Amino acid sequence: MRPVIDPASVRDEELLVSACGPAERAEQTRLFNACFKKRVVEDQLVWRYDRSPHGASVSFVSRPPGGEGISGYACSPRLALSMGDETTLAPIGQTGDVMTHPDWRKRGIFSGLDRAAMAATRAAGWPLVFGLPNRRSAHIFLTLGWSQVGKIRPYTFLLEGGARARALRLREGRLAAMAVPLARRACAGAEHRLSRLASNGGSVAPLARFPDSVRDVAREVERQAPLTVRRDAAYLNWRFVDTPSRGQRALGAYGVGGTLVGYAVYQPPTEGASLGFLVDLVAPEPATRAALVLAVVEELRRLGAAAVEATAIDGSTWAQELRGAGFLAPRDDNHLIVILHVHQPDHPLVRAAQDASRWYLTDGDRDDETIG
Repeated sequence: MRPVIDPASVRDEELLVSACGPAERAEQTRLFNACFKKRVVEDQLVWRYDRSPHGASVSFVSRPPGGEGISGYACSPRLALSMGDETTLAPIGQTGDVMTHPDWRKRGIFSGLDRAAMAATRAAGWPLVFGLPNRRSAHIFLTLGWSQVGKIRPYTFLLEGGARARALRLREGRLAAMAVPLARRACAGAEHRLSRLASNGGSVAPLARFPDSVRDVAREVERQAPLTVRRDAAYLNWRFVDTPSRGQRALGAYGVGGTLVGYAVYQPPTEGASLGFLVDLVAPEPATRAALVLAVVEELRRLGAAAVEATAIDGSTWAQELRGAGFLAPRDDNHLIVILHVHQPDHPLVRAAQDASRWYLTDGDRDDETIG
């Protein structure tokens, strides 16, 4: 471990931007834990940066001479395609782990990291990079030339109408918390509608690992989406099963003859929490989607959740699906922005990416291992 350097003793022009590889993961972990409340262990960054079947991440740190990294940045590749057309398949980047040590903030250090990362992703042949920045960093990206292409917001399905649900809805304001009994009745009505539709959706059972046949299920959804991440067994098992935390669980929907016809991924509430998450769902048929949503709702209720949350881009088919299933939309200002940096303007994925409402993007497409 390098010595700690006094920020006042270093001029900005002395900071060194360096690309990171597996040998720097311990340093990046220390920086991450100095910057965020949500702590990680080194294996979590190794999983994120080095083990994805879609390729290794591009990551950088900025260091004072002789010191540890004081600012960091990563972009992770996701193989994506448009309308199921294999000729459009390409790695697109997703920003993640934008971090500057508290002692070094408000100096504009990140701009040098962004220039280095965008140069590296351009050289790697990625047509575009997108991000879902938090409120603290969103304005920084916009000043660096990124464009806003959409908004993303959380939707909530109430499983009960008591004090825990009111506490969760208080995030949407006092009126939303007071309206919990009415909102819960609306969600209960949605469960009944899902149950009727789900009667033709096949059987649902736990899915320990994703089989190769999941590729056929995902292909049907890919053909309907101007931009979606390639979902096959290798990627889904890396993303949801072979993770350091083992924090998420999968359900499979099965049709005639035991054929896989859809899947969903959910995250149980952590200890002491009351919120569970619908992380990912892919199924071509409406009845199958209803069966999977209902199964996730029932599982999370059994595991002690007071509500289920899922995130969707405004205007997207996933947002429409959540609304149709009875999920409650948040107040208008409860959103993050979707941002885009373009390397290849004429690429079909870039044309599709200009309007994020055309993407099929769930919480499972985020760069982070767990939600919340």
